[in-house]
Amino acid sequence: MSNTSIQERERQVVDEFMLFDDWMGKYEYLIELGKDLPLIEEKYKTDDYRIRGCQSKVWLRPDRQNGRVVYRADSDAMITKGLIALLIRVLSDQPAEAVAEADVQFLEEIGLNEHLSSTRKNGLKSMVQQMKAYAKALANGAEA
Repeated sequence: MSNTSIQERERQVVDEFMLFDDWMGKYEYLIELGKDLPLIEEKYKTDDYRIRGCQSKVWLRPDRQNGRVVYRADSDAMITKGLIALLIRVLSDQPAEAVAEADVQFLEEIGLNEHLSSTRKNGLKSMVQQMKAYAKALANGAEA
């Protein structure tokens, strides 16, 4: 998977979401994605790694591996866990510069903005902003 670009991964996600006829199927798929989330270690479930702006608790930790940013996360809510898993699937194991500049247009394409509550939309926006901020810091030479 590390050989695919952010844009290629976004296209794969859009294609997968197109397979569902309704939003119940898409929500179920999000929950399934959350079950496969590469989990953050318990010792990082602290305020230092908690994403602000999410109604549910979400922890995100970046790491640098072979010049790429790799994320691990967890959440106490199933849909939110699926949302962060979706973002990790697209943005993790990519060059930090590419993540920092990513437009994550696929979220709009699959219709998440129309079908999430305003609090979940704000949380999703916070997750994207935090992932990009971590990537920008790593691209600028900061430690994870």
